[in-house]
Amino acid sequence: MTSSLENPEARAIIDAAITSRRSVRAFLPDPIEPDIIRDILDVASRAPSGSNTQPWRVYVLTGAARAELSRKILAAHNDPVEIAQHTEEYAYYPRRWIAPFQDRRRKIGWDLYGLLGLGRDNKAGMHAQHGRNYQFFDAPVGLIFSIDRVLEQGSWLDYGMFLQNIMIAARARGLDTCPQAAFTPFHRIIREHLQMSENEMLVCGMSLGRADESKIENTLTTERESVEGFTTFLD
Repeated sequence: MTSSLENPEARAIIDAAITSRRSVRAFLPDPIEPDIIRDILDVASRAPSGSNTQPWRVYVLTGAARAELSRKILAAHNDPVEIAQHTEEYAYYPRRWIAPFQDRRRKIGWDLYGLLGLGRDNKAGMHAQHGRNYQFFDAPVGLIFSIDRVLEQGSWLDYGMFLQNIMIAARARGLDTCPQAAFTPFHRIIREHLQMSENEMLVCGMSLGRADESKIENTLTTERESVEGFTTFLD
């Protein structure tokens, strides 16, 4: 029997959901129905994990809960004294940047700032744009993800597949996302706000909603290395 996924039309739909995923940095305020959020998380939970450990825990923030967390983090972000007291618990980015990774990082940063008209000397503008992360880019839904501290690197790899599933399932429903490591330095504020247990470590945040296509930042396109550039084929 032929699998339904071998149908070219079904394959095209799946490929479109994957390739149309992007990091949206401006959202419409339109609310997302709780049942849709639940469906996305239910689909995403089919992500593989070693020995079926399922290492993910998710906090869904909407309305006042989302707005108050944003207010608390922005207050710290905009306070030159307090912001120095907030550091990440794990190194998301390398301690030492080398090519080609540094080149790619710089390109997307300056491409975004260029669209927004932010020159290299406009530190205040760049600081404000970075602060947009903590407003979930005005998305109606903010997601916060944590992992148990007892789990090791393999579970973090599993977690990435879960996060990708969320973003693809969202695209299948006409929604957009932005995964955000920017939240990690503020884990103490987030832990207190969400009443997380001490054994939970913040993984990242994510914005979920419908893209505001009128905003210029959503015209940003990122390049990808060709298959030949990152693959070695051996016979």
